[in-house]
Amino acid sequence: MQSFEFNNPTKIIFGLDQENKVGKEIAPYSRKILLHYGGGSIKMNGLYDRVVAALKDEGIEFVELGGVQPNPRLSLVREGVDICKAQGLSFVLAVGGGSVIDSAKAIALGALYEGDVWDFYTGKETPAAALPVGTILTIPAAGSESSTGSVITNDDGQWKRPVNSDLLYPKFSILNPALAFSLPKYQIGCGATDILAHLMERYFTNVEHVEFTDRLIEATMKTVLHNVPKILDNHTDYDAWAEVMWAGTIAHNNLLNQGRVGDWGSHDIEHEISGIYDVAHGAGLAVVFPAWMKYVHKHDLDRFVQFAVRVFNVEQDFKDKEETALRGIRALEEFLMRIGMQVRLSGLGILDDRLHEMARKGTQNDTITLGNFVPLGEKDVYEILRLAI
Repeated sequence: MQSFEFNNPTKIIFGLDQENKVGKEIAPYSRKILLHYGGGSIKMNGLYDRVVAALKDEGIEFVELGGVQPNPRLSLVREGVDICKAQGLSFVLAVGGGSVIDSAKAIALGALYEGDVWDFYTGKETPAAALPVGTILTIPAAGSESSTGSVITNDDGQWKRPVNSDLLYPKFSILNPALAFSLPKYQIGCGATDILAHLMERYFTNVEHVEFTDRLIEATMKTVLHNVPKILDNHTDYDAWAEVMWAGTIAHNNLLNQGRVGDWGSHDIEHEISGIYDVAHGAGLAVVFPAWMKYVHKHDLDRFVQFAVRVFNVEQDFKDKEETALRGIRALEEFLMRIGMQVRLSGLGILDDRLHEMARKGTQNDTITLGNFVPLGEKDVYEILRLAI
């Protein structure tokens, strides 16, 4: 296990009706905020009205900016930055899922920067300041409610890029599992896949003697595997939603990567897919991760056998480690299909005409490698994408 320091400052407020506390949580930070959200769902289900009432009760002024899309767009972020600067807003409240939260974080960075916020996502600049952010989570998936990350899509060139900074930890995040009751089945499946991907990115590591976090990751994966089918059978199963929502937060709040180095190659590859084709992030991960596993599993068969046996209860073939590992990969694919995901790019309507382009963009013309478990060059990324077809 490697040496580490761990500090996650995000205050989690979990349970029924906790969104009614949002005004009191914001009050110590600001009296004039940006209220950021996606489409019309929060207005149809009454959440918007409850949030507005809670803000007014505390005398907090707000300016609205809706319209966040999946794979949140740089153009809307720039609009939010301009609003914050012009109106002197000093806090960003995100009401929605990971896309809304990522967009809010980007706005928070840009509001205190004189240049273009995209500079942070290209690595041209390192974040030095950001407005405080709070969240009300409506979709368990991205884990952005308690993470350092934000991912934004620039339509100019179809680039999807991340930035990470401790400045992006939300000050608080309100998690009410009942807010997810109205999610459609496809969104539930995409969210569950995203959570599993965050766990698997951390699980496949070259660092040895990490049994404790191995066991925590395995337990979190098994919790998702057990509860997501319950939710698909009964969208208002509060207890199952509570398990999945909390698992999604823990999966990506940096606790489970302490002392180890995760991979993240599958995420980088998926960013090229959703950057070009605008598929849901979870949908892209559902096809990339099994393909990545098939390509790299021989690098550490023991870890893939452990994954198969401990997470998917595959019966171990003591004479053939590779067969056990491959059964684990098949078990993952079967679960993803069971929850409504496609596990091939062709199932998403994506053919092989732009595979070379995605491999080239992801590796910056083969000048960098993706991932840590097995560093991937342009040829490797292309072969993984071919496996995913």
